[in-house]
Amino acid sequence: MTPPSLKILFLGSGNSARSIFAEYLIRKLGKGKFTPFSAGINPEQAINPYVIRVLKELYKIDASDARPKSWEEFKDTSFNFIITSTEHAKSQVPPWTWPGNPVIAHWSTPDPEQFSGPERDTVNHFWKVSQLIYRRVDLLCNLSVDKLDRIRLEQATRNIATQEGAV
Repeated sequence: MTPPSLKILFLGSGNSARSIFAEYLIRKLGKGKFTPFSAGINPEQAINPYVIRVLKELYKIDASDARPKSWEEFKDTSFNFIITSTEHAKSQVPPWTWPGNPVIAHWSTPDPEQFSGPERDTVNHFWKVSQLIYRRVDLLCNLSVDKLDRIRLEQATRNIATQEGAV
């Protein structure tokens, strides 16, 4: 019998770059194991076009259906994991906001949208940030979720942020 997939929310500030990378990368890497969602504290109007481009050209992932969403769209959803990527997201939504008892972790990630430079350098910068997120998502997908108690699972999920190696 296949265990049910685990609901995971990647929570960022604008839900236009980092959390979208995480949502779509875990869709690819964690097929069947995770049901991913992403949201932002203050959602942007659109997904950053470099995110769509990097996902399509470098990962062969179609993210044309991606859209920025508010965390409030999910505030009554019971998640197994909630992972924040920005200090703003971490500080704005207290852990007790979420129903159930989700594993909560913070994976601070550089904001690729703060980069300014020629197009080739910008694409490369987004690629580097996506590789950091890819590595973290891959580590999460390879955790023995069913063999760890809740405390060890939360600690292992939090520790992923300290296991860089990708950038």
